[in-house]
Amino acid sequence: WWKESAVYQIYPRSFQDSNHDGIGDIEGIIRRLDYLQWLGVGAIWLSPIYRSPMKDFGYDISDYRSLDPVFGTIADVDRLLEEAHTHNIRIILDMVLNHTSDQHAWFLESASSRENPKRDFYIWRDMKGRRYPNNWYGTFGGRAWTLDRKTGQCYLHSFIKEQADLNWHNDAVVAALFAELEFWLEKGVDGFRLDVINLIMKDVQLRNNPLGWGGRPRPYDLQRHLYDRNLSGSHERLKTFRTMLERYPQRMLVGEIMVDKPGEPEIAASYLGTGEDELHLAFDFSGTWLPWKADAWKRAAQRWERAIPKSGWPCWVLNNHDTRRSITRWGGNIGKARIAAMFLLTQRGTPFLYYGEEIGMRDHPVRRSEMQDPLGLRYWPFHRGRDGSRRPMRWDG
Repeated sequence: WWKESAVYQIYPRSFQDSNHDGIGDIEGIIRRLDYLQWLGVGAIWLSPIYRSPMKDFGYDISDYRSLDPVFGTIADVDRLLEEAHTHNIRIILDMVLNHTSDQHAWFLESASSRENPKRDFYIWRDMKGRRYPNNWYGTFGGRAWTLDRKTGQCYLHSFIKEQADLNWHNDAVVAALFAELEFWLEKGVDGFRLDVINLIMKDVQLRNNPLGWGGRPRPYDLQRHLYDRNLSGSHERLKTFRTMLERYPQRMLVGEIMVDKPGEPEIAASYLGTGEDELHLAFDFSGTWLPWKADAWKRAAQRWERAIPKSGWPCWVLNNHDTRRSITRWGGNIGKARIAAMFLLTQRGTPFLYYGEEIGMRDHPVRRSEMQDPLGLRYWPFHRGRDGSRRPMRWDG
């Protein structure tokens, strides 16, 4: 089915508010299923809806098996699954497996003492005198280590300090995470979008990343990420996950693959394995930054096709919740948006659309006064475009 469907990404808090509290919810999505069926959507991908302190708007999960109250209840999800399937629409959940919230029960146990059985669920290391364990930085800025004064060790976080990285070298972690997926598979969920899935395995020795690229605004981008992403062990773990998933027929995994530099589709394609033993689909994000030049699009499409294994299947994306909307990048030109839509929907592969893309929805300007940025205004330039693309769906004028 995932080779024959258009997948529609919904950022739930911005899609449809059914109870007038200013936040979109599951009931709102249910009310729009007729529209999505009319549009021709074969599957919906929901950005995270799990219980969360919302330090990164749901990508910091504190409980994989419960819904955050702002979105509704588990019963609402059960009804969404039933109604969506009645409309011949599949449901894909966003699953964050690289890290959890620091409020997750696993982390609270892990941080309680060095002797706790779940201590090794996360990555803890001693300081080197007054220096951190290595030179790694977090994606949003700042060092990737936070010192826990209670136990005297640092824990690793590839993003903000409230998102502690799980230790995928621990078999018990892998088993526990798949048990969380099974909870949703048993409910009838049709697949998962795996967040930053190429970051799951870290170098056992935690070696320093070499400095490399230069000329970029944040320290994270100045490093060549040789030891904190794309390690060979990631492929082995994903093969294990794929084998586990095969117990459930007609389920799909699509992965978000972070790359050091734009336009590296070979890295994304590598997570398809042979095309039959790792992810079913992987995102190449070339379409989210390409200039408006036909030759550039042609070269990018051909390179992506060449990178896909012979028995693999490509997918295509121009927009998502982490980028400025493409029509905004192109100066609001509706003609360009229509040409891009034709490109997206006529390639061999699975097209992914971001809510509002079908109506040429543009980014809304974001004022500092309404910025809900848990990271602070010093990261304003980075987050302004992202938050602008997450504004409410334009259901009317």
